[in-house]
Amino acid sequence: MKFGTSGLRGLSEDLKGRASALYARAFGRYLLESGRAKAGDPILIGRDFRQSSPEISADCIKALDKLGFAMIDCGTVPTPALALYGLHLSAASLMITGSHIPADRNGIKFYRPDGEIDKADEAAITAAATDLDRIGFDWPLDDRQAEDRSAECLALFTKRNASLLPSNALAGLKVGVYQHSTVARDLMVDLLKHFGAEVTAFARSEHFIPVDTEAVSEETIALLKQAARDHGLDAIVSADGDGDRPLVTDETGTPLRGDLLGLIAANFLGADAVVTPVTSNSGIEASGSFSVIRTRVGSPFVISGMQEAITSGKTGVVGFEANGGTLVASAFEVNGTTLLALPTRDCFLPVLATLAQAAANKRPLSVIASGYALPFAAADRLENFPVETSARLMAHLRASLDNLADFLKPIGQVASTSDIDGLRVTLTDNRIIHFRPSGNAPEMRCYVEAETQGAATDLLASGLARICAFAGAH
Repeated sequence: MKFGTSGLRGLSEDLKGRASALYARAFGRYLLESGRAKAGDPILIGRDFRQSSPEISADCIKALDKLGFAMIDCGTVPTPALALYGLHLSAASLMITGSHIPADRNGIKFYRPDGEIDKADEAAITAAATDLDRIGFDWPLDDRQAEDRSAECLALFTKRNASLLPSNALAGLKVGVYQHSTVARDLMVDLLKHFGAEVTAFARSEHFIPVDTEAVSEETIALLKQAARDHGLDAIVSADGDGDRPLVTDETGTPLRGDLLGLIAANFLGADAVVTPVTSNSGIEASGSFSVIRTRVGSPFVISGMQEAITSGKTGVVGFEANGGTLVASAFEVNGTTLLALPTRDCFLPVLATLAQAAANKRPLSVIASGYALPFAAADRLENFPVETSARLMAHLRASLDNLADFLKPIGQVASTSDIDGLRVTLTDNRIIHFRPSGNAPEMRCYVEAETQGAATDLLASGLARICAFAGAH
């Protein structure tokens, strides 16, 4: 078990039982010892639709009940809904989810009563878990019942999103909802209908399907394009497993970049500061009347950057990642109401903001996307790529400029590099290629930018091929 870019991750079989109880107990112990909570306080728990999630959830409930917390079960809800309810009640929470990673893996996202944990919290929880593992701990084997407040949790989040747009703001749009196994699937349909869209829901699945909104598979893209043709859709929307990362396609079924969705959401809110990782599109700085802060990949780093922006005097702060997950650090006046801060990834805000722009402008999403004139970007990952091989590759590339130049010789010449997170290389022809091991899975990621979609696609293929060649030689 280890923390990655967002939460604790591991194989489902390893996480079930003692391991999940250990980390839940460590989290509870940290809350008590840091004074962030006391015995008797509520702790919320939610989960995604993975087969292992109910068992892991039950393990965590038993472990935290043993410490004297009042456990509240919020059921299968989107992560941002759980986080919002936690802020509303000033209660800590746990979301049992592996997000977009394969079904044989799972994870736990932790929230303090005042929001998502940061890297210092992760270190403290890890230390507490190590200590508990060393000295041993007891936890009940019999079930512990948690109070069911799933309806109340979902209702609060629904109310937040139902006030974002004017009545019938999406009237005239035909929108498909790719339901698969995301916990956002039913609420997505309800909200789109609430705003007047004609909705076609499709491909609902009773088994878990991992959907990575930052690197949508060719199989999924083919399914989306077919649905767009079959139903004459203006757009298709979806989310990852726990509903904190959006997926939006144009009228052809082609997915829009997640960082474009975040950019649209920031402009929709009228942000004066945007915080986003280095992997987001390099054209963002010129695409709005806001200042931009670049961070490492992962919501804890984005949240830290947002806090820095607020401390510096910014009053309208929004963050987003390349996967489209959008975080709101300030309160904004929207549609005559106050949208409270929700500094955790959310898929609903960027989805609704993007569809609202299409409806208001009466223009296809493909035209709206091209109007931002961002460099063409692409990303993909090599799954089941050994962590040790990723580490050797990054060490080799960082060891010397000669190593890097030799590695990239079949692709282009190096002009400059950035080592904020992974290795981001600008080539002499202004193309960008970025190599980065995943922070929470055995995957190697590659991000690219170029002047045309074809050039970006070719560069991505070349980058992945170079990674494979290195792995084969080492």
